Amino acid sequence: MLDRIRTQLPRLSSAERKVAELALTQPYTLTRAAVAEIAANAGVSQPTVIRFSRTMKCSGLPEFKQKLASSLINGVPFVHSKVCTEDPAAEITPKVFDSTVSALIKCRNEVNPACVEQALDVLARAHCIEFYGQGNSGIIAADAQHKFFRFGIPCVSYTDSHIQTMAASMLDPGAVVIAISNSGRSLDLLDSVRVALDAGASVIAITASGSPLAELATVTLAADTLEDPETFSPMVSRIVHLVLIDILAVGFALRQGPQMIARLEKAKQSLRNKHLYREP
Repeated sequence: MLDRIRTQLPRLSSAERKVAELALTQPYTLTRAAVAEIAANAGVSQPTVIRFSRTMKCSGLPEFKQKLASSLINGVPFVHSKVCTEDPAAEITPKVFDSTVSALIKCRNEVNPACVEQALDVLARAHCIEFYGQGNSGIIAADAQHKFFRFGIPCVSYTDSHIQTMAASMLDPGAVVIAISNSGRSLDLLDSVRVALDAGASVIAITASGSPLAELATVTLAADTLEDPETFSPMVSRIVHLVLIDILAVGFALRQGPQMIARLEKAKQSLRNKHLYREP
């Protein structure tokens, strides 16, 4: 239905176009609104709303709203609706969810299994792992270190550019750096990665494909998301990066075999006395 509205938009009358634009910018609100509310929000008469519904090849407003709701449910992988300043909470909530789900599905479909396999091969040979990220990506680096340290391999996360460079200079062959960046264009991070590579370490990049960081890295897991980091702090890319880290963590653990299960269970048991348990 959204595609049909976009296609018909240039052919609509000026009044019907107002309803169409409301449907495109606030589709979730429109599916729940009464005809009077839709007319008031669009600045048109109620008959115009009914006429617009019929122009969209529906018998009336109820059928139009039903088809619009169905297209929103079925179209999550393909529909990316931007949040607007006038959006009510009823629009913001599903738009943020849909944009995140869409980005995850896009990444799932585009991630290169050969690159994941290569990254796991690199990690399997590592004697230590360092995670580099700055700003928002620094939080991802810290989360990654939190996941990997329990696997029994020395690992650390660095978010300060000076410390990253110094740490990179002390690496050696067999060390692995996982560099995380939404843009892949941070000059300080690129400098640290060059120093790590010169020291003989391998670098796994989680970043935008085709970026300078992607070109530098030993292996890249591409994370291409549709968002405006110039206006908002990266949100969708953060979720995608976390999932890619989870993929590496799960793959790394599986490659360690049954002994890894015992190690993880031991770590879990160490926290047993730090929780309140309900009496039986």
